[in-house]
Amino acid sequence: MSVKNPPAIVFSDFDGTITLQDSNDYLTDNLGMGGTRRKNIGQDILDGKTSFRDGFREELNSVTTPFDECIEILLANIKLDPGFIKFFEYCQAEGIPIVVVSSGMTPIISALLAKLVGPDAASKIQILSNDVRLSDNGKNWEILFKHPDSPFGHDKAQSIKEYLTNHGYADLKEDSEGLVVPQLFYAGDGVSDLSAAKETDLLFAKHGNDLITYCKRENIPYTEFNSFDDILSKLQKIVGGEPIKTFVENP
Repeated sequence: MSVKNPPAIVFSDFDGTITLQDSNDYLTDNLGMGGTRRKNIGQDILDGKTSFRDGFREELNSVTTPFDECIEILLANIKLDPGFIKFFEYCQAEGIPIVVVSSGMTPIISALLAKLVGPDAASKIQILSNDVRLSDNGKNWEILFKHPDSPFGHDKAQSIKEYLTNHGYADLKEDSEGLVVPQLFYAGDGVSDLSAAKETDLLFAKHGNDLITYCKRENIPYTEFNSFDDILSKLQKIVGGEPIKTFVENP
């Protein structure tokens, strides 16, 4: 493959996908409104009774712990998917970009990545996410949505399209050497991934989570995974020439 065209691009949710736990859920459950109320809001989002943006803001607003303390608590408790390091190493060797597309906040994601995969590896993973506004030296904080007018807060579909446009892939069919545009993949687990579910060639949806419920309801093709070991196995086969349709579980 040419430098211009990697064999694939992997877009991935962060919380509960690259990590085993969702950091925002962890904060809400342990420092905010608690798991019962949070899960009720999640169901309302899935049922279309409230937007992800509004429900997520309500969850985070219930957390009053200073921001720096929140990060320290997360660093002590959030774990990495055990297959992600091997997956990252394969992608690096094959020239496959990994792009985090998250409804979380960049400072938290950056801090967790630096600890979980190391600063050098973390520097090679681009992050597209929301930000945070701090006041009173971080005692008070609030989420700053990447797309505040979108019901998603962060419209992941829009971010994926912008990434492809900015890197010259949006309208590319093949380059001067006849190499096809990279195959696109997305990995996710929950309601924050609904806007991205239709944007790539193959969606990896995590077993037992809301994204699969949504895909089944909306007849969106996906392939199920339990860890990045599963994603790596399938990605290697596709990059090796097996057709994507072989792996679709909900055609």
